[in-house]
Amino acid sequence: MSTEASAIPPAARIGAIMVLLSAVAWSLAGPLTKGVTADAWAVLAWRGLISGAVILAYVAWRSGGIMADLRRMGWAAWAATAIGSVATVAFIASFKLTAVAHVAVIYGTAPFWAAGVAWLWLRERTSRTVVIASTAALIGVAVMVGGSSGGGPASLTGDALAILMTLGMAVMMVMIRRYPGAPMVLAAAVSSALLLIVGLVVGAMFGGTDPLAIPSSEIAVLVAFGLLHAAAVVLLTEGARLIPAPEAALLGAMEVPIAPVWALLLLGEGLSGSTLVGGGTVVIALFWYLRRSGD
Repeated sequence: MSTEASAIPPAARIGAIMVLLSAVAWSLAGPLTKGVTADAWAVLAWRGLISGAVILAYVAWRSGGIMADLRRMGWAAWAATAIGSVATVAFIASFKLTAVAHVAVIYGTAPFWAAGVAWLWLRERTSRTVVIASTAALIGVAVMVGGSSGGGPASLTGDALAILMTLGMAVMMVMIRRYPGAPMVLAAAVSSALLLIVGLVVGAMFGGTDPLAIPSSEIAVLVAFGLLHAAAVVLLTEGARLIPAPEAALLGAMEVPIAPVWALLLLGEGLSGSTLVGGGTVVIALFWYLRRSGD
C-alpha cells in the first residue's frame, strides 16, 4: 500500500465511496423512468411513495424520531421542499421527452448555475475559473439543445424541463449552504410525500396512467427507482460530510458520463453528433472547473 493511500483517513474513504455510489444510483434514474410505459405522473406517485417512506424511516432512525426535525422545518426547509418538488416533476417529465444523455449533461451544469445564484443572492465572489467553465458549459448545452430541433417540439420541451430542473437544484445547493442547520433530509422526505399526492391527483385530472393498473413488472421497476433515490439521498448526505466539498462535487459529477452508458446498455439509446460535441464540452468544462477548484 502506498504512503499516499495509507494517509487517507478511513472515514474519508468511506465518504468518497458513499458519494460515488449516490452518483451511480442517480445515473439510473433516466433508464428506469424511460424503461416503463407508465406516464410521468404514475412514476412520480410510485417514487414519492417508496422514497418518502424510506427516507422518513431513515430520519426517524438517525434522529431517534422525526418530531425534533419537523419542529426545525423553518421557511428554508419548506422552500426547499417546494423547489425540490417542482424540480423533480421537471426531472421525471424530461426523461419521457428527451434523451437521457441530454438530461444528464444539462444537470452537469448545476455547479455553474449554483455559482451564479450564490453571486446574486449571497454576493459570493465569482472566480475567473467559474466564468470560463460556465461559458464553455453553456456553449456545450446550446450545441446539444440546438441538435434537439431535429427531434421535434417534444425533445426541445424535454431539454427545457431539464434546464428548469437544473436551475431548481442549483437554488437548493445554495440554500443548503446558506442554511446548514435546516433539516434538508426531512425536506426531501416531505417533498417525496408531496409528489405522491401530485402524481395521484394531477394524473387523475389529466387522464394519466393509474399507478395501480400498471403491470407488476413495471411496479417492480418503479419500486427499485424509489429505493435507489432514497439510497442516493442518504448516501450523498452522509458521505459529503466526511470529505472536502470539491471532492464530493467531483465524485457526484460522475453521474454525467455514467447515465448515457446506462441508457445505451439498457435502452439502446445512442448518441447524436450534437450530443457528443455539446455533452463532451460540458463534461470537460465541469471536470476542469472541479479540478481547478480543488487546487
